[in-house]
Amino acid sequence: MRNGQQRLARALYVLLDGAFMVGADLLGLAVRFELSVPPECLAACVRSWMVTVPLRLLILGLFGMYQRLWRYASVRDLGAVASGVSLGYLGALTLVSYVPGMAWSRGAMLVSYLLAMCFVGLSRFYLRIKAELARMRRQANSSELNGVVNGNSTRVLIVGAGSAGVMVAKEIAAHPEMGKVAVGYVDDDPSKTGGIMMGLPVLGSARDIPGIVEARRVDEVIIAMPSAGGQAIREVVDICRHLKVNIQTLPGMYEIVDGKVSLKQLRDIQIEDLLGREPVRMDMREIGAYLAGRKVLITGAGGSIGSEICRQVALFKPKCIVLLGHGENSIFEIQNDLARRFPTVKTYAVIADVRDAERIEKVFQKYRPDVVFHAAAHKHVPLMESNPEEALTNNVFGTRNVAQAADKYEVKRFVMISTDKAVNPVSIMGMSKRIAEMVVQAVGSESDTKFMAVRFGNVLGSRGSVVPLFRKQIAEGGPVTVTHPDMTRYFMTIPEAVQLVIQAGAMGEGGEVFVLDMGEPVKIVDLAEEIIKLSGYVPGKDIEIVYTGIRPGEKLFEEILTSDEAAIATRHKKIFVSQEDQPDAEMFLGAICDVEDAYRSMGQREIARKLEDLVHTEWQDDAMTAAAAGREEMLRARAEAAVGVVGQ
Repeated sequence: MRNGQQRLARALYVLLDGAFMVGADLLGLAVRFELSVPPECLAACVRSWMVTVPLRLLILGLFGMYQRLWRYASVRDLGAVASGVSLGYLGALTLVSYVPGMAWSRGAMLVSYLLAMCFVGLSRFYLRIKAELARMRRQANSSELNGVVNGNSTRVLIVGAGSAGVMVAKEIAAHPEMGKVAVGYVDDDPSKTGGIMMGLPVLGSARDIPGIVEARRVDEVIIAMPSAGGQAIREVVDICRHLKVNIQTLPGMYEIVDGKVSLKQLRDIQIEDLLGREPVRMDMREIGAYLAGRKVLITGAGGSIGSEICRQVALFKPKCIVLLGHGENSIFEIQNDLARRFPTVKTYAVIADVRDAERIEKVFQKYRPDVVFHAAAHKHVPLMESNPEEALTNNVFGTRNVAQAADKYEVKRFVMISTDKAVNPVSIMGMSKRIAEMVVQAVGSESDTKFMAVRFGNVLGSRGSVVPLFRKQIAEGGPVTVTHPDMTRYFMTIPEAVQLVIQAGAMGEGGEVFVLDMGEPVKIVDLAEEIIKLSGYVPGKDIEIVYTGIRPGEKLFEEILTSDEAAIATRHKKIFVSQEDQPDAEMFLGAICDVEDAYRSMGQREIARKLEDLVHTEWQDDAMTAAAAGREEMLRARAEAAVGVVGQ
């Protein structure tokens, strides 16, 4: 039924445009000859219609004049109208110039061209204008009904008079059923103050918000600055914290992976917004060159990092994505998520354990991936302290199995996800990840595959991380538990980290350990206080903070580089390459095999000692004793020195 109506509408547009062309030609002759048109000119014009009208209609069709939804017409559609009419008349002029008996006045054709431009344009934009007028009437009626009769209209102040702010204002106006009425914008750009955008005034800067809220009876503040850093958002939140307004925000650019902003994405302020920094700028052509049309395999695809890699890789239209993971539920969920978001991207769900070398080889043999992102790993520090054999088999042997399969089946690029806990490791988990980095370098040293590792800190909101734990504790009424008042960590958002990982994968030439710029370290207690405040409570009054003591394997301060490493800048300002000695591949991989043959007969302490032996021992004595509180100052100094190197 709908298709039939669309065909009928297109046919009517074709007939209408044909009538416009004929009418414009006749009016053009009448204007040119001041209503005294010579009979021979009129006859030539009529004869030309047999070819010039179909030609002009055909060219209009090629410019999409009969496929566009004119109710939603934009400036781009106006350009298509102008191009289609212009090219049609140019073709008609060329044709009648060379066909005997059809030549007619160029002056008349010029007038006809101008009239046709008006007729065709107005006929299309009539629907757009009609829809806009109807929207304005609905908004006025809704504002009167909600604001005057019911008195329950939500008055909104938009922070950010940029493209995102304008889009928010436009959607508020287009959806009066949401019960929101925008009163204006604030923006820290002084040149915008006093201006009008989408019919709404720019009322001042962020520091004027309290006065504007009172004068305009504002109920809700919407922060429409997707590309703003955490500092800017934190300032707005601090200004609004004591005002009786609801604060919402659009997601940051890290979250808007498809580049589109919608009012439906509005949400409450999250801790990620306050810690977020300058958006990552990816080289889309460079990344597209190694992902577009390629077969990509992602291990740990159901995890926090792995699933986000899947989503962002899908943006580049790979040939297929192989989702490899040990947990069937998480793999099922990410495959369904990708099918919903990216229905044209082919995915294959593979349930497999990276510790099973034979199974991993069969997977590589079957799918022959071009690019591998290795995100499968155990990551919880205290758990691995009491389960060192799991860290050894999964993080070390598993990485070796995947890396060797990638080498054997000629994968083009292999990117391993590492951690800052691999730097001067004092924990079982950290040592296992440092050894995994060395495995990747050792396998890659004799391979045509470009192997690399990417090292970064904690990710906000990942499974088992501190932020979800704090939120759960707050929901239960507290207390919030922090291990130590000086406990400090680097944090990134998951999308930010993944974007940098994908960018590093495009830059690697083989053998690198990339280090991501993680900004300034954050005290865990400060993080806890911000989350308590965002939840509407007062730290220490409504929700207590309790210190529980440092757990096994934990440091007070994480480091970016080892004491013997230096960071070399790359062409991307947030990605660095650590300079370090690479292990002798044959000896190192032989040592891994020896441990694999013997670990089943070892106790946990022996396994821990073997992990220590496998890690390069230049810093071993310092690292193992650094767990004691008296050596934390040494680690703090190292961390500060490393930050200074990366920041240069």
